[in-house]
Amino acid sequence: MKVGPVPRSHRLALVLALCGAAAAPDAARAQAPVVVELFTAQGCAACPPADAFLAELATRADVIALALHVDYWDYIGWRDTFAQGAFTERQKAYARAAGARTIYTPQMVVQGSEAMPGTRAEAVTARILEMAAAPRTVLLELKGSGEGARLALRPAAGPAGAARVHLVRYASRVDVAIGAGENEGRRLEGHNIVLSWETLAEWDGSSALELEVPLPGAAPAVAIVQRADQGAILGALRLR
Repeated sequence: MKVGPVPRSHRLALVLALCGAAAAPDAARAQAPVVVELFTAQGCAACPPADAFLAELATRADVIALALHVDYWDYIGWRDTFAQGAFTERQKAYARAAGARTIYTPQMVVQGSEAMPGTRAEAVTARILEMAAAPRTVLLELKGSGEGARLALRPAAGPAGAARVHLVRYASRVDVAIGAGENEGRRLEGHNIVLSWETLAEWDGSSALELEVPLPGAAPAVAIVQRADQGAILGALRLR
């Protein structure tokens, strides 16, 4: 059968359809940012370069960059103004999950699945790109905003496995004058400093789930879905 030329209007529609198909993965990636956690401390002389790198990551739409200040540097003379023992325990949990025997700063954990020194910008950036290109495991949707929000999540394909849904609040930028310790006399600039990290729900990873999320105050907030036992992060979404 002989096929005639495609009308111009049809060719235009085809081009637009192909462009839309090509743009779809980019749009999907924008909806599923990669989480980068930096374990840092104001009393650690090696941390400021990693803090600066995290500040760069914080400007990217495809990354949720979070600084968790640990407390095991407090003993050298400066008590970190944002350190929490819970963040030290979170870092220890990552170490146990990976079979590592030590923890250190600055350390970055990408999408809950790979840890590396926070000063290795090229390695971290490469890992972010790999994670961003991976198929989505969990789909998250925000319904509403303001003083509260409704978070909806469901598995992207088959069951995602047991997971926890976390709510993280953070300060976008804080400057602190350091009066003692290894960084004495310096004024450090911190970005996306985590103020609180709480578990909202346990999830079976197979059925759809909707949660009411209270969001008092003006601090930015993100939701993170992570496999139980400090496993990989399955999805994340900015709530504010």
